[in-house]
Amino acid sequence: MESSESFSQRIVFGENAITQLGDLCQDLGASRVLLITDPGLIQAGHCEKALQSLAKANITSFLFDQVEENPSTRHVGLGLEFAQKHSPIDCIVALGGGSPMDCAKGINFLLTNGGKMEDYWGIDKASQPMLPSIGIPTTAGTGSESQRFALITHEKDHQKMACGDSKALFRTVILDPILTQTLPQNVTATTGLDAIAHALESYVSTERTHISQILAREAWRLLNRNFKMVIESPDDLGSRAEMLWGAHFAGAAIENSMLGAAHACANPLTIKFGITHGIAVSLMLPHVIRFNGDKVDKLYSELLETAGLPHETPAEQLSGRVTYLINSAELPTMLRECQVEKASLPDLAHLATQQWTGKFNPKSLSEANFLSLYEEAY
Repeated sequence: MESSESFSQRIVFGENAITQLGDLCQDLGASRVLLITDPGLIQAGHCEKALQSLAKANITSFLFDQVEENPSTRHVGLGLEFAQKHSPIDCIVALGGGSPMDCAKGINFLLTNGGKMEDYWGIDKASQPMLPSIGIPTTAGTGSESQRFALITHEKDHQKMACGDSKALFRTVILDPILTQTLPQNVTATTGLDAIAHALESYVSTERTHISQILAREAWRLLNRNFKMVIESPDDLGSRAEMLWGAHFAGAAIENSMLGAAHACANPLTIKFGITHGIAVSLMLPHVIRFNGDKVDKLYSELLETAGLPHETPAEQLSGRVTYLINSAELPTMLRECQVEKASLPDLAHLATQQWTGKFNPKSLSEANFLSLYEEAY
């Protein structure tokens, strides 16, 4: 086992590191823990490991598992009611992919500060302390465990609200590669591509910093090197561990910068056509890279060099590498493969202009630019 301090978080890494959960909760002074997960994690047996560790440490736990993909204000409300029913709660544990983690942060906001999720849309809107929390990712994808933001969809208008506060950051993170072994291949692939998009977009974001670029570059190196391996050899724990670190570093890179137009294009595809986020962002990423090329070719060259890849024509070669990785996972590369209607492209472009991530793209985009990107991807 390895344990270290990363920024303001304690990171615990290792096979079966989840068995340390009870002790880690005790370290935070916890005695009554709210464990947030989804039904799939219960079926996989990971939730039982967490509960056993908590019981061994004589910690009372309450399990909330009504979390679904792209958590909404409804899910947060259900979790809040559950937490209040079992009050007092002195620690929150999120076990799962980005959805349980976002939901856990959302519940933490409302349980400690009151109001509704809309009140925290933006940055540092919580006036009261929040409960200490622990994040345990079971996918090498969103990197939500290393971010202070909760992405919560408004139940009525489907707008994704980014609610960020340093107090919402998980105090402790457990990175256990064994937890990612039970993922179906398509989930391993789609979450991995989401992490890759995080690394590549944050590296060139207008908000990039020296720290965020170090994190993003290392994330890309690890993710590019191991993506095909975890698809072809899913039992390779070494590759799974490196993917988990890569996703974590990519999440930390976002935390220290922002994202870009691929994510701005992806959200409308999820809202309108229900396309899984990782697939949506991977459909758009190669085209956004080419669009950005004349502005950040030098940065793309650095990323290619980091991965040991040719970099004579950086945007084309990086775009091609992403497409190669998508093809290696046998995932769609065109919108028409996902039953997207061509007539909907102008509407998608209009929605994309309203996404906050697009504002940090290194090259600014008009609605016409977004439409061209969708047409290229079609």
